Amino acid sequence: DPETICPDSFKICANPAIKVPQTPRICILILVIIRYLNFIQSISGEIMKKNAFYAQSGGVTSVINATAAALILEAKKYKSKIGKVYAGRNGILGALKEELIDTSKESITAIKSLKARPGGAFGSCRLKLKDLEENKREYERLVEVFKAHNIGYFFYNGGNDSADTAYKVSQISKTLDYPIKCIAIPKTVDNDLAITDCCPGFGSAAKYIATSTMEASLDVESMSETSTKVFILEVMGRNAGWMAASSALAKNSSTDAPHIILLPEVTFNQQKFISKVKNIVKTKGYCVIVASEGVKNSKGNFLAESDRKDAFGHTQLGGVAPYLSSLINTKLKLKNHWAVSDYLQRSARHIASKTDLLHAEAVGIHAVRYAVKGMNGVMPVIVRGKGEKYTWSIEPAPLSKIANVEKKLPKSFISKDGFNVNAKAIKYLQPLILGEAYPKFLNGIPKLEKLKLIEVKKKLPKWKI
Repeated sequence: DPETICPDSFKICANPAIKVPQTPRICILILVIIRYLNFIQSISGEIMKKNAFYAQSGGVTSVINATAAALILEAKKYKSKIGKVYAGRNGILGALKEELIDTSKESITAIKSLKARPGGAFGSCRLKLKDLEENKREYERLVEVFKAHNIGYFFYNGGNDSADTAYKVSQISKTLDYPIKCIAIPKTVDNDLAITDCCPGFGSAAKYIATSTMEASLDVESMSETSTKVFILEVMGRNAGWMAASSALAKNSSTDAPHIILLPEVTFNQQKFISKVKNIVKTKGYCVIVASEGVKNSKGNFLAESDRKDAFGHTQLGGVAPYLSSLINTKLKLKNHWAVSDYLQRSARHIASKTDLLHAEAVGIHAVRYAVKGMNGVMPVIVRGKGEKYTWSIEPAPLSKIANVEKKLPKSFISKDGFNVNAKAIKYLQPLILGEAYPKFLNGIPKLEKLKLIEVKKKLPKWKI
């Protein structure tokens, strides 16, 4: 402190307009040093500050943009460590192609409005990076883009395959000698990520499925005397039956549907299924079935398997509902209708679960906090509290224990006959759909803000996929 060293002349020395030939030279020297150190500190602060890259991956949800909004707003609180937040246009492709959206160009109002916007505001993709040894070129390109734009934080918002990609990127620090803090952020309507109690996006999809099942069942019941006897709703879920199981939440004093739930975890038995449908129609007058797209036969093949595969290498599904419909027509001669909830179940923001929305925001906020603390290769996961009242918190979990691990519906959640779920499943599922988070409406439909989506100037040669 110069004032302590030279108290009498400090004020004079600090004023360059005053000529002080008699002032001790040490004061002048101290002031020069202080100004120099302040300059160095400001420069080093800019050097140490790193930009962040955020990307959305895989199938989107009705609340993934809430995670994005929470992350962007939280990053603004750490101005000494995080510069700008760049969003990848169409997921990690945005990094490879150097298509980086500068979120600082968006107004705070626009960013906050993302909380009510379904889909992926910045675009998503299905692209699973291969191992470094198989395709070093992709990782070297990521490093080139990160260096060119001073990116030191990588946030990847996705499901199982995305967690694998994030884990691989987190290892760049060691393998390619580039400092990066990589945080994977959970998101998937499939609810099949390991360790986390549930996945943001699932609660809202579950709420939509349960509501749609209840409403459709009342429709079918009212017409069953002279018309439709069986209704089949196909929902998502390749290997895990969480989505189909959530339809059981529709049961209440007004309806006992769904009467049959077909899960990937239970091998499909055609004879037992036909017998079950016949008996339910005979006793109740109608039958409502909710079927997961991933239902398999005794040979382990999907009932609705096709020859096509998605970008992650998974067999494309879709068609179990018409398969079951044809089976019922042939074996029972009962009039039936079927529907596929498809994109509707994961994009229905108008009936999102408030609990799910809060989960989505929390993982985005904690992702930033973990990154600025220096964490790498982790995911903020949801931890369910103990006790009858539902409580939850966020904790970090290592990606090494999450990537490529699939959490299926526990056997203890499934009814003895395999055609439904039990009270234990309901106890787990119920809190996840609680609360409403309606968006603002304009002219009868949800109001959405238009984003600018301005990209930063490219500095590197064009990338060829």
